[in-house]
Amino acid sequence: MSDEEKITIAEEIIAEVEPQKPSKVLMVVTNVCEFDDEKHTKTGVWFEEFALPYNELVKNGFDVKVATLTGEIAPIDPESENLFEDIIWNDAKKALNDTDALDTIDYTEFCALVLPGGHGPMFDLAKSEVLGKIVNHFNKEGKLIAAICHGPAGLLPAKVDGIPFVSGRKLTAFTNEEERIAKKDALTPFYLQDALLDEGADFVEDEPGAVNVIEDGNLITAQNFRSAKNFTKAILNYLSY
Repeated sequence: MSDEEKITIAEEIIAEVEPQKPSKVLMVVTNVCEFDDEKHTKTGVWFEEFALPYNELVKNGFDVKVATLTGEIAPIDPESENLFEDIIWNDAKKALNDTDALDTIDYTEFCALVLPGGHGPMFDLAKSEVLGKIVNHFNKEGKLIAAICHGPAGLLPAKVDGIPFVSGRKLTAFTNEEERIAKKDALTPFYLQDALLDEGADFVEDEPGAVNVIEDGNLITAQNFRSAKNFTKAILNYLSY
């Protein structure tokens, strides 16, 4: 037997004993395109919070699946559209135009769940029983759960035996003060910070606009869009263990 054949056999044995780590990441984004007000104020996904982790995950070899509750186009908050001028964002924008319905996905195949923000999740992901079930599964299996800005609204439906997933977990999200500064407090159905606190979360608040990323075991959260770069780094660091 040649040395090359011996090496091939050894590699096959190693592959059987130590299978490759899962490399599929599920990103769940909102379908909601406007607030429930008389002016029908536009909202949706805050593009940077989606595009930065999406691009970097793809760049690092992860297979990223983008899902919404309905499988329709994920609307982009027009206030975040300034990023479209750069060609590096084109693939991320296309991904939001081609989403899968969340209830059709075998979420057990994925190694990480990422929930980008924008105000939209306050209206749909915050009430999704399907997403709550997925969060519970990822937590039970010790898989990564990451959410930024208003994305942590998608953690609220997750409960086991009446106990909220966020209870006792150290995390952050878009704060009450940031909501008031953004002048969106009268448009949102609730304050996300208050909702997380009401469910027993150990909420870590920083100054408005501050870069703030909190890691608590398999949970990574970030306070706002300015934290998107560090949020993305934290995700990649966790998945590179």
